[in-house]
Amino acid sequence: MSAQEVVALTAPAALAQVRLLVVGDVMLDRYWFGDVSRISPEAPVPIVRIEKREERLGGAANVARNAAALGTKTSLLGVVGDDEAGSQVERLLEGGGIHSYLQRDAAISTIIKLRVIGRQQQMLRIDFEDAPSDTVLRDKLAQFNALLPHYDVVVMSDYAKGSLVNVAEMIKAAKAAGKIVMVDPKGDDFSRYTGASVLTPNKSELRRVIGNWNTEEQLTERAQQMRAQLGLEALLLTRSEEGMSLYTADEVLHMPTDAREVFDVSGAGDTVIATMAAMLGAGMSLGDAVRTANRAGGIVVGKLGTATVTREELFPQ
Repeated sequence: MSAQEVVALTAPAALAQVRLLVVGDVMLDRYWFGDVSRISPEAPVPIVRIEKREERLGGAANVARNAAALGTKTSLLGVVGDDEAGSQVERLLEGGGIHSYLQRDAAISTIIKLRVIGRQQQMLRIDFEDAPSDTVLRDKLAQFNALLPHYDVVVMSDYAKGSLVNVAEMIKAAKAAGKIVMVDPKGDDFSRYTGASVLTPNKSELRRVIGNWNTEEQLTERAQQMRAQLGLEALLLTRSEEGMSLYTADEVLHMPTDAREVFDVSGAGDTVIATMAAMLGAGMSLGDAVRTANRAGGIVVGKLGTATVTREELFPQ
């Protein structure tokens, strides 16, 4: 595929036809920015005087935000609390052009990650989280099955917060319906992701499952073995400064990092899987979709916090 064909394929009309459903752990990312000028007299810690506050979509919601930024028709299925933070997530989704299928669970609080930033560096992160109740999760599975016929690509964003306990049933249903199913995994048991189209672990996540590797050959052997055992079409390993590696039945494709400047890696995995899902939905080949996702990841790590990449940034005219 030529560069001209890639640009044509990712024109607004092509991506606008992609119907993408994101399912997983929904979070609200809060950023408190301030000035650090002295040390506390109470303990040897810096005092940050807060001057600005920002709120952004996090977790599965950030995946949806990234997909929507590329122009796809994006919807989000997840669980939030019946609280102020849940209402803020809904407002941010609406502002980002994302269709919300969020379930409100009165028994929990919305997951919040609060980051305190001083002098452009993260100084502290505070997490607030609860697992969804069983009743809400049953309702979510039923809603997923009802929504499935209306989407081309399904992205499972697993942050191990409890929203994807039914992921095995969801993958089975989506594959039976002929959908592209992409999973950003968590935990030390990937068997629940059996049958997915593409799995996108990072190095630490893969290491927990296949163990340490001493050589590239050993990594390839173990990665391919796991890919075959799980019945995956592809395994995409994101490797930070080492770039990415794509493992399929036909080839192993290594791509060096495309990052010019690394400022903040938080949310980079969300950008990668969202971009790859959008490109596959638009009909791009697996290899070209990975190359595009690698470029998107390289752009987003140059931005502060959970950020997005636009189509114009990916394919400048």
